[in-house]
Amino acid sequence: MQKKRIGVIFGGCSTEYEISLQSAYWVIKNIDKENYEVILVGITKEGNFRRFYGDIEAIREDTWHEDKRCVSAVISPSREIHGLIEWRGNHTVFQWIDIAFPILHGQNGEDGTVQGLLQLAGIPFIGCGVLSSALCMDKDLAHKLVEAEGILVPKSVLVYKEESKETIRRKVQELSYPLFVKPVHAGSSFGVTRITKEEELEAGVDQAFLFDGEVIIEEEIKGFEVGCAILGDKDLCIGEVDEIELSGGFFDFKEKYTLETSKIHMPARIEKEKAEEIKRTAKKIYRILKCSGFARVDLFLTTKGEIVFNEVNTIPGFTSHSRFPNMLKGIGMEFSQIIERLILLKL
Repeated sequence: MQKKRIGVIFGGCSTEYEISLQSAYWVIKNIDKENYEVILVGITKEGNFRRFYGDIEAIREDTWHEDKRCVSAVISPSREIHGLIEWRGNHTVFQWIDIAFPILHGQNGEDGTVQGLLQLAGIPFIGCGVLSSALCMDKDLAHKLVEAEGILVPKSVLVYKEESKETIRRKVQELSYPLFVKPVHAGSSFGVTRITKEEELEAGVDQAFLFDGEVIIEEEIKGFEVGCAILGDKDLCIGEVDEIELSGGFFDFKEKYTLETSKIHMPARIEKEKAEEIKRTAKKIYRILKCSGFARVDLFLTTKGEIVFNEVNTIPGFTSHSRFPNMLKGIGMEFSQIIERLILLKL
């Protein structure tokens, strides 16, 4: 039998470009090469598509786009082509793709844009669909939908770049400090600030507006963050719950990728009954936001034992030490098994 062609899409015109490269490296490394042919599709920081034929170490080192084995390409929206158009010198090559595996984090990749292109092209893809990807990227809309189904969310207000500073201050008067100021459509804590008094509000909002024209300002939840890895469509596989222990501040970009002063406990240091309640809540949120394939649902567990929704990452970090695969490892799934399970969902 001819091997199925898996198009792994990495990089992206996003602040999370570098994170995508690390996740993609580990995904590519763990795909079963005996059964699948891997087609490497990179997107530069500038948003240019490339077909990459080189060594995957160049992806991890971010030199892939400088390699002469990298050629201009696009994913064609034509279903007849069902894959890539590549330009090799003076001639054009069409490359069929059976399944796409987007490993893109943040805007222009995790937000439904690339998923929409793949849907137009008729290429099945691993992960959440267009609507789910867009909803989960929008922190405000995701909170409103989840809250409407009876799940607790942080109290918050939405502000816009075109609003005056006075209007923003007036809106925030409804909230109690400390507050988190977040870009609505960004990930990996880019542009997020924790503020403890009104004098810090303007600087925090200005920082968030560097990443997005919409900003959500929400009350701090007293407790700690827990996560739940979910894999599947109809029948869901749920990993062990993990817990983020902070020594101070919040789980910002630096802490997420260095863990200098924080720790991740897997499984979480909580009672079994509470862990099961968290899993049920995460599963419900996964359904509410129409997730499919895989996602990581992040929640807070308050000092009173209440479960509060934080956000859903539709393409969470996917390195060998990332939270998503480690939570599934907690129930006996190895990294390569996770990749295989995701591919089989689309075959």
